[in-house]
Amino acid sequence: MAKYIGPKCRQCRREGDKLFLKGDKCFSSKCAMENRPFPPGQHGQKRTRLSDYAGQLREKQKLRRVYGILEKQFRGYYKEADRIKGSTGENLLQLLESRLDNVVFRMGFGASRSEARQLVRHNAITVNGKKLNIPSAQIAAGDVIAIAEKSKAQLRIKGAMDASQSRGVVDWVDVDTTKLQGTYKNVPERSDLPSDIKENLVVELYSK
Repeated sequence: MAKYIGPKCRQCRREGDKLFLKGDKCFSSKCAMENRPFPPGQHGQKRTRLSDYAGQLREKQKLRRVYGILEKQFRGYYKEADRIKGSTGENLLQLLESRLDNVVFRMGFGASRSEARQLVRHNAITVNGKKLNIPSAQIAAGDVIAIAEKSKAQLRIKGAMDASQSRGVVDWVDVDTTKLQGTYKNVPERSDLPSDIKENLVVELYSK
């Protein structure tokens, strides 16, 4: 599957939920889900009942879009989650949450996951003092993620951090806004993650 380059708000409308793909816009009255909370297309407002398979597929697509993962990558994460001891669904979410681009987003250095991914790609991020430009790199508990010295003056980083601090950061990261660095304290437990994610449906889909 090729990379999606269409309107991000269209993805939120298709899944019927805010996926927070556009940063601050998602928290404003300009959010498409506030104005057009129905699927895009000519028949978007027509009510349809989803089959069990369709519900599983939509949940998988929703999770993929939240984290910005292509199908082949996502299937690889599922296989890894299934291999690890414990709940496959919870393992899957923890693997996705431990991606470098997601951790950068969670720390508030990027307004969205796509912006955080761009920062990583552009060598604006260091992990334990060393530059790392692989968005999918897995971060371990205790790792220190920081803004590279040459990138600290970027206004978009300051804007993203100001917005993030006003809304609050998640409990499993610790951020020093003065040094522009943070620590990934621990892998989040399932209870720490949004309850509207139904990872069991994704497991059911791939288990067929």
